[in-house]
Amino acid sequence: MNGKKEKKNGQAAVMKKILHSIAPYRLTVIVSIIMAAASVLFTLYLPILSGQAIDYIIGYNDVDFDAILRIIRNMIFAIAGAALSQWIMNIANNRITYRVIRDMREAAFRKIEVLPLGYLDSNSTGNIVSRVVADVDQFADGLLMGFSQLFTGVITIAGTLFFLFRADVGIALVVVLITPVSLFAAAFVAKRTYSMFLQQSATRGEQTALIDEMIGNQKVVQAFGYEDESLSRFTEINERLRDCSLKATFFSSITNPTTRFVNSLVYTGVGLTGALTVISGGITVGTLTCLLSYANQYTKPFNEISGVVTELQNAIACAERIYKLIDEVPEVPDAEDAVELGKTSTAENMSESGKTTVAEGAKKANKTVAVQKVTNMRKNSSAEYEKNEVEAIGKNATTGEVVLDHVAFSYVPEKPLIENLNLSVRPGQRIAIVGPTGCGKTTMINLLMRFYDVNAGSIRVDGEDIRHIARHSLRSNYGMVLQDTWLKPGTVRENIKLGKPDATDEEMIAAAKAAHAHSFIERLPEGYDTVVTEDGDGLSQGQKQLLCITRVMLDLPPMLILDEATSSIDTRTEQRIQRAFAKMMAGRTSFIIAHRLSTIRDADVILVMRDGHIIEQGRHEELLEKGGFYAELYMSQLRRA
Repeated sequence: MNGKKEKKNGQAAVMKKILHSIAPYRLTVIVSIIMAAASVLFTLYLPILSGQAIDYIIGYNDVDFDAILRIIRNMIFAIAGAALSQWIMNIANNRITYRVIRDMREAAFRKIEVLPLGYLDSNSTGNIVSRVVADVDQFADGLLMGFSQLFTGVITIAGTLFFLFRADVGIALVVVLITPVSLFAAAFVAKRTYSMFLQQSATRGEQTALIDEMIGNQKVVQAFGYEDESLSRFTEINERLRDCSLKATFFSSITNPTTRFVNSLVYTGVGLTGALTVISGGITVGTLTCLLSYANQYTKPFNEISGVVTELQNAIACAERIYKLIDEVPEVPDAEDAVELGKTSTAENMSESGKTTVAEGAKKANKTVAVQKVTNMRKNSSAEYEKNEVEAIGKNATTGEVVLDHVAFSYVPEKPLIENLNLSVRPGQRIAIVGPTGCGKTTMINLLMRFYDVNAGSIRVDGEDIRHIARHSLRSNYGMVLQDTWLKPGTVRENIKLGKPDATDEEMIAAAKAAHAHSFIERLPEGYDTVVTEDGDGLSQGQKQLLCITRVMLDLPPMLILDEATSSIDTRTEQRIQRAFAKMMAGRTSFIIAHRLSTIRDADVILVMRDGHIIEQGRHEELLEKGGFYAELYMSQLRRA
């Protein structure tokens, strides 16, 4: 019982949201209703004219041609009026429908952009795409049918009843008494189709997700011989979709025959009652013809409305899935007083109206000293792109001091991952993070970038809790090179300048040379103007990774995150890039995730993680001397080599 009540409340809530979405176009809705009423009135006027014409020719050798000609002119006027009203109504309905779904898609897309990463991780891309594309299309079909047929159907029923009662009360009562049978049939179908259409929509989304996953990873599917398993999964989902679609179609398809049967009863009742009334002299033959026409017009909307009800059930089910996406809780917005990193100035170190305490002044003074030290370290890097370095330093006063204080985090509350993690990183240090798969290395990076917020504790950058730092400011101070490459459709030039659009071509080429990417870019068909796709078709994995490294070298942020940054690059090029990285990391706080321990021997601090905890830390030589877990990992890699 509670389940039925919840479903009913759920439908009511969705209907309220739909009406709220339509509300901005209320004037167009009013135009549609007026045109629907005009179309129905013109249509209902035609049977009256037909009845009058029949009465003018019913007598033997007694035909009033002048009156019939007047009636024909009026019929032409009524038909033209009905057609024009219908045309305007259709324009209004299409405008309402497609503006509503435009707004829904825009709202859904805007929500996707602000959804927390946790939602995107726990929901497949195909399912989300299915909601924004397929479900919105299904909703549009139902909404358009609702506007096109619901308004005219309701007005037609009301209008025909009015004319029926005006012509003959007895015949009108026959029609009214038989009507509940049709209403019962429509209600019976509507109650049973909603849950079926909802299940159909959800299963369709699951199927879309599988297809998207298999197509996007076709090389992996073929490489691991997963074709049979993927086909088996698709077949199973397809069978479930077939079952729920057949059930929904079956129940919706019995509506039309049922209502047609009721329509025949109504027509028969009007015909018999009307014939007896004509014999008794109560009405004329022309009036009976008019009443029979009204009986047809009265029952026709029930057929249409029953079909509309079925489509509306499908549309509401699809709308529910769309609104669930739109109503998802967005990422926690930046605080109103969120600060910008790198805005430190001399004025900030001075007492402000006597309110700055000695401790605060000392803290800011220490930060200024740290900034100067880091600046000197970066200037001494003597990199090929030294000019870019100096400009970057001038624009950014972020030192890169990072502190993790009693941090706790878990993706699922029942499964703790990181607990009581403490770490203090001084400006300019190179921190290497190693450990087995699933120990929390990538999770730590996600927390540093604030893709996820900590469950407990805090992470501070330059003494400021990152939850009080504007996200764009925090992330713009990090440069990331990951194992998975990021490319957008466009030219090589546009991809390199993604992080620094105002960079000159000279700066771009200098960064490309530093990353050892310039030579292969020059060999491309159009050089830096060569167009690449999102997947980087035509480029090797190593070349794509070199472009991503060049992008970071061009931007020169104060903090770096390198996650297997050279995993797809040949050994000779890797050695060159490691030297370039060493110059770039001078004076920059760097977090390096590496599986090949030989690449992190020069790190200032190596953190060894296991099960979300730092179990060892120190320099490479110190950890080897301890003979702990790190030493075991290092020796095992040497043996495999």
